[in-house]
This record gives sequence, C-alpha cells and structure tokens, in this order.
Amino acid sequence: MSNSLKQLLEQIKNGELSIESGLDHLKTLPFEDLGYAKIDHHRKLRNGFPEVIYCEGKTIEQVQGIARSMIDAECNILGTRASREIYEGILQVTPHVTYYEAARCIVINPEKRMTCQEHYIAVVTAGTSDIPVAEEAAVTAETFGNRVERIYDVGVAGIHRLFAKLDLIRGAWVVIVVAGMEGALASVVGGLVDRPVLAVPTSVGYGASFNGLAALLTMLNSCASGVSVVNIDNGFGAAYSASLMNRE
Repeated sequence: MSNSLKQLLEQIKNGELSIESGLDHLKTLPFEDLGYAKIDHHRKLRNGFPEVIYCEGKTIEQVQGIARSMIDAECNILGTRASREIYEGILQVTPHVTYYEAARCIVINPEKRMTCQEHYIAVVTAGTSDIPVAEEAAVTAETFGNRVERIYDVGVAGIHRLFAKLDLIRGAWVVIVVAGMEGALASVVGGLVDRPVLAVPTSVGYGASFNGLAALLTMLNSCASGVSVVNIDNGFGAAYSASLMNRE
C-alpha cells in the first residue's frame, strides 16, 4: 500500500496526475490486511463516515487488533454490539474509550466528536423495553456528529404521551421510531410529521410477535408515505441513514 501511495504522490508532484484524479484514486486505494480483517482506512473519504467495528462474533483479540489499526484516525471510532469484556479489552489498547452499556456500544477517541447543533435527529420509542435498540441508534448518531433528542415510552397504548412531545418530534430533521409488539407507532408518527421517518422494528413482544417479525411487517405495510424501514433491532442502520440525511 505504501509503495502505491508513494507512486501516486510522485505522479501528482510531477504534474502527471491532477489533484482531483489523485483524490479519486485515494478513494479506492488503501486497506490494511490483518489476516482476519481488512481495515478500510479510507471509507470516510468515500462514504462520509469511517468504518465501524461490529464486535459481536469477534474475539477480544480481533477487536483489539482492529482498534490498534484504526486508533490514529482523526475521528472517533464506533464499535457496536460490544460486551463489557470487549470494552475492558479495548482499555488495554487505549484509555480513550467510553462504553455505553444500554446501547452495547464503545466509542474510541470520543473527545474528537464534533456535534452539529443546527439540525437534530429525534429517536422515539414506543416502550421502555425498546430503549436498548434506541440507544444504539442514539449513540451511533451522536458519534457521527449529530445532535440527538431522545423521546422514550410514547407508544400507541397511551398516545397522549406522544402528543405531549409532538413539537419536539416535528422539529427534528429526521425521526427514528423504534417499536416492538405490533410496531404501529411508526405509522402514527409518519402521519404527523413532514420529515423522513426511519422505522426500527424490535424483537420485543410476546410469542406472536415472532421476535420482531410482526412489527417489521407492520412497518413495511405502513400507509404513511414517508416511512422507511430497517432490519429488526438495527438501531445502527437507522442512525447511519439518518446521519446521511442530517448533513448540512
């Protein structure tokens, strides 16, 4: 990788390649091969956000190795589905890490977070049991530099609770709605706001909820036109998309 990069820089220096063309090459050039993982160091250049470490299914040693590879990046590093054991393992690599237990997320270099204050993302849950998925969304969005407003436990079983927070929800640039059971809250919110609504079905519910499938189908069949749906329990995916929409 270093030889290819040196050759590219020489071409730019000698006028054989324009800066614009060089930047295009850099967007696809570099990754670091650790054997068990190939670290995409220039994902932020291509996609706007750096690579995220999905910790579940990886050993502590693997997550440590990936973190070491990414540690010098001029941005904060997000790890999702992280256990406390993973967090303690990362502490052996760097002290600059925060663990968000409810969200099961770790953030390395959190002091480098640059939060946009003008627009905000609203994260809304139907019930208290949906908060872990909502917190994954909220922490992800904050790590990517967004201001987040949390509005929890305002589901359709007591819809007056939602109406009490409607001004705050309507003021958001993007709304993430997290709901289990029958998943009706996404349609209700979608019919009340003029912003994109990203619906996250959760696996919360009794037997016939089929671990979130019932909520997923309800959200996919929403009659509210502005509702888009991510996978079951995928707070990260909703926040990633919301972050793209919330850019200035």
